[in-house]
Amino acid sequence: MNTKIGTAGNKGEKDRSDCYLSLELKTSGGIQIDLTSKVAALYQDAIKDLCNSVLTHFGIEHALLKVEDKGALPFVMAARLEAAVKQVIKTDLEFLPEMLTENLYVTKKEKLRISRLFLPGNTPSLMINAGIHQPNAIIIDLEDAIAVHKKTEARFLVRNALRSLDFMGSERMVRINQGQMGLEDLDFVIPHNVNLIMLPKCEDATYIHRVNERIEAIQKRSNQSNPVWLMPIIESAMGVMKAMEIAQSAENIVAITIGLEDYTADIGAARTNEGLESFFARSQVLNACKASGIQAIDSVFSDVGDIEGLIENVKHSKSLGFDGMGCLHPRQIRVIHEHFAPNDTELEWAIKVVTSFNDANAKGEGVFSIGTKMIDAPVVKRAQRNIDLAIAMGRLSPDWNSTQQ
Repeated sequence: MNTKIGTAGNKGEKDRSDCYLSLELKTSGGIQIDLTSKVAALYQDAIKDLCNSVLTHFGIEHALLKVEDKGALPFVMAARLEAAVKQVIKTDLEFLPEMLTENLYVTKKEKLRISRLFLPGNTPSLMINAGIHQPNAIIIDLEDAIAVHKKTEARFLVRNALRSLDFMGSERMVRINQGQMGLEDLDFVIPHNVNLIMLPKCEDATYIHRVNERIEAIQKRSNQSNPVWLMPIIESAMGVMKAMEIAQSAENIVAITIGLEDYTADIGAARTNEGLESFFARSQVLNACKASGIQAIDSVFSDVGDIEGLIENVKHSKSLGFDGMGCLHPRQIRVIHEHFAPNDTELEWAIKVVTSFNDANAKGEGVFSIGTKMIDAPVVKRAQRNIDLAIAMGRLSPDWNSTQQ
């Protein structure tokens, strides 16, 4: 009879902070652990204790476990071993690290989402210190960034990362897979205080309703009530044409983002920095969002080495009315924040408009002028938005608005 062997993890030259292990069940001999690690002299006892704890938790008494360690943290090794265990035995048990109290925060529907840093959900080295870059959100990706044969084991790693890593206040997002696989992904993230779920390749409201039904059922089972926000991703011509339906399909949708790599492939166009091929799609999505009172988030800029191209892209995105965009590399975060924020001229004008409006309002005047330019409510609204954005980004005192009352 052939013995089934469970394997999990990565062992390439660049796979730091990870491990690769194989688990073979035996009928006798107890637990044998064959460990290879550069830090074995310091941590082999701790590593073996952890492995024994996981195996004991799942009721495994006899096995040969081979571990090739490249600096994996305990939550990573535990996730890899659990994934291997569940390849060789059937069990509903979970081995959960303790949840960090720092990660128990919830986020608001109107939260600033100018930058969102994508992280592959099966690459622990990129997750560990992601919070120090201070993006508005961190997206752990279970979809395109994961090879098909690695998607199942990535779920355990993402679950453990949500429980074990300090995200330093960044909104905790997970991009799930499409269809039934995405619904199953929710079982691994919803109970662990994820703030927002990204839904790839949305083309109508039906799947959004299925996602919310699944979230509600999971929260009921786990006795949770924290809000879980949704951000559909529109990535096809059909999705673009149904943007309004998608935007208004659920109360917990806080934003829609557009994925231009897939969209341009769907319409048979090459993506360019000028963006003429995607102008209609971006405008359609943006107007659906604004009409529905939610945020419009632009696509990522995929050339992480072209900072000048990124700057121009951000300026164009801002001029269209988008509220933010995705990041593929930490070096893009500062650039996106800097150029989505109101510049000195915009901020100076906004302060002048809002201050003059408050003075006019105190005199009972609805329309007023600054120099020769007449100012009315829409101009004031736009100026106030820049004030609020400057406060949120630390360029104005949080008390600025109250000082004008």
